[in-house]
Amino acid sequence: MRLDGRTALVTGASSGIGAETALGLARLGARVGLVGRDRARTERAAAHLRRETGGAADVFLADLSSQAEIRRLAGEVRAHYPALDIVVNNAGAIFSERHVTVDGIERTWALDHLAYVLLTHELRAPLEAAPRARIVNLASAAHTRGQIDFDDLGGERRYSAMKAYAQAKLGNVLFTHALARRLAGSPVTVNAVHPGVVASEFAKNIRGALGFAWSLIRPFLISTEAGARTSLHVATAPELDGVSGRYFAKCRETAASARRRDEALQERVWTLSRQQVGIEAAHAAQ
Repeated sequence: MRLDGRTALVTGASSGIGAETALGLARLGARVGLVGRDRARTERAAAHLRRETGGAADVFLADLSSQAEIRRLAGEVRAHYPALDIVVNNAGAIFSERHVTVDGIERTWALDHLAYVLLTHELRAPLEAAPRARIVNLASAAHTRGQIDFDDLGGERRYSAMKAYAQAKLGNVLFTHALARRLAGSPVTVNAVHPGVVASEFAKNIRGALGFAWSLIRPFLISTEAGARTSLHVATAPELDGVSGRYFAKCRETAASARRRDEALQERVWTLSRQQVGIEAAHAAQ
């Protein structure tokens, strides 16, 4: 559907799937906010979008592994966009070594999962101000191999890049379901997507056996343009108006796994995540 007069925000939009998603939304007429960590790369992506579409693009800078940065970003977005029609939580990474953020949280979980939770919470007012808004959470098929290790969530005892990534992507999907229940009856929907395995800059920083394996398969992966299609479909398809709490791959809804359907697990991750990002305990069940 056309998006003339509507606004969209895409995180991780300086390159790869995020940049292609922002470009696709602009081609449909949306004013797009591109969120990136690096100013030069994000400005280049915005300039390319303007040249290709003639549309409007705004640049926002933030390190989404930092909760203070997310709150600052959200304040800037609210000031620019009193109503926000689309939010695509796309930013993410995989790390070969364990790192802890400024907030004391393992970086994969902080960036790939908690950033979705906090940014979505902080943008709820402009989302609810839009006539009908959509939240798209970029997950991954890796979530099917993920487990939420509540006893070692940050990988202090044993860290594995793929284990941490799969855990965070499962967190995305569980969060999507829990949020969808809370948004029921509102004009806002939320869904999760798997973009496919994409030949982007994702995982370029991975070393060791995993990095070597990634370099071997990279020539056979799908393009960033193809990787953005499912996010664009879920963000814009007219037939998905009112559809919420689903998981999509290849522009189609996919069957839910048993772990994804576990409402008790969804609620436990919901509460823990909100506590980790400093949302008041009194509001943890909302």
